[in-house]
Amino acid sequence: MTRSEFDDIRAFLADGATHAGDLLSIARTLTDDLEHARMREAVLRTHYLRLLTAARATVAADTVGAPDPMAFLKHELGERGQLPEDGEAVQRILSDARTAAALLECLENAAPQRPRGTRLRRCVGMRRTLPR
Repeated sequence: MTRSEFDDIRAFLADGATHAGDLLSIARTLTDDLEHARMREAVLRTHYLRLLTAARATVAADTVGAPDPMAFLKHELGERGQLPEDGEAVQRILSDARTAAALLECLENAAPQRPRGTRLRRCVGMRRTLPR
């Protein structure tokens, strides 16, 4: 859910003309959204754990001099359709990795900036409609 959608819901809840039935409808919608987000998070955690396990097994296999230490990682990436297929893809992936590393370094070294002045609340592109 976007920040704008949260702001829209807050404004709707603060409106004195909002009826109890409308609030119940919003509560049901938000509960459904929360359940959907929790399921997505569980799936992402599972994918992350599998990839992390494959990466650790790859490093461990390399440490003991296994004949094909990359087998674990190749298998996991292959299961997800993420293995590079040709030389062009390899160069693009390496370039993307270098760019991502540089961006992360900039983010980690940047001092957090606090917004100054009052925050303007405005709606930009609504995805859901609220009952009236």
